[in-house]
Order: sequence, then C-alpha cells, then structure tokens
Amino acid sequence: MRDGPIVGILLAAGSATRFGSDKLLAKMAGDTPIGVAALKNLVAAVDTVVAVVRLGDDALATVLAAHGARVTACPRAAEGMGESLAWGVCAAPAAAAWLIVLADMPWVQAATVGRVVDALRQGAVIAAPSWRGTRGHPVGFAAGLYAELIALSGDEGAKPVIARHGASLVATEDAGVLRDVDTPQDLER
Repeated sequence: MRDGPIVGILLAAGSATRFGSDKLLAKMAGDTPIGVAALKNLVAAVDTVVAVVRLGDDALATVLAAHGARVTACPRAAEGMGESLAWGVCAAPAAAAWLIVLADMPWVQAATVGRVVDALRQGAVIAAPSWRGTRGHPVGFAAGLYAELIALSGDEGAKPVIARHGASLVATEDAGVLRDVDTPQDLER
C-alpha cells in the first residue's frame, strides 16, 4: 500500500425518496441523526473523512461538518451513487486507500470499520466486512484503483470494480454491515 492517509468517503447524496423526508437528518434512538451516527463510526477508524452531499443540501452539510467531515457537494449526485463515489475519491486523490461508507447505514460498528481499514493497511486491494457469509459495507479500495473509481457513473456504485478485482472479506459478528435505512419503519426494527 502506498503512503498516505486512509480517507473515509461518506456517501450522503442520495435522494431518500422511499423515506419520504430528509432521511439522514432523521433522529435515531438517542436523538442522533442517521447520517451523524454513520459518520461517527467512520471518523473513529480513518485518518480523515470527506462527506459527499447533494448541491443545496446545506442543513446536512452543516451537521456533517460540525461532526468532523470535510463536506463537498456533488453536482451530478442525482445521476447515481457512482457519480457521488467518483466525486468523493476525486476530492482526496492523495489517499493510500478510500473507505466508502453509506450514510444510511448507521449500525456498522466502529470496530468493524477499523478491521476493514486494517485489511487495507495489510495490503488488500479491496476489503469489505461480511456477516454470515454475505458481503456488506463499508468497502475499502487501495490507491491503485483510483482511475477505475473516478471513472464510475450511474447507480451501480463500485460493483463493477469489485466484480473485476474481488474483495478480501473480513468476517464479523456485526449484522450492521447489511442493515440500512430506506423507510421510517427501518428505524424501528
């Protein structure tokens, strides 16, 4: 792995159409917004965090910045997760690796994030946690994949990159690696 920081990229630019309101500012138990909970678990494990938001999402940008993220607005976020991911990686080109975290997955434990970071530091090209044999999030990418990551577009995210290279799986007991928030009911289960 090349020298440099491990940069967390918090993808927070989705439209949240199924949720019905500003999902990432919705409060979880304990009064923490969903996006902040995901950010806190990321900040604990990486050297720096870049949060990618939609243009004009000033309330979310302010909250994420107040909790330690460098915030950047992706002008083409509406075109899909691939656009936001590429934008975030472009915002931190000198990284040794990027850890891509979905802001609507607040239950991923900080220790799990740390274990994926450790796999990257130990030379994994792509690393991801798994729970009961299923690959989850976050997914880390070594610097050698920079060109492929900044070329992403559309709504598939990094699936094509993972398909080409495979991922080193880090087995966990963390069911949060598979759990996201799509609807208000997801906060209750």
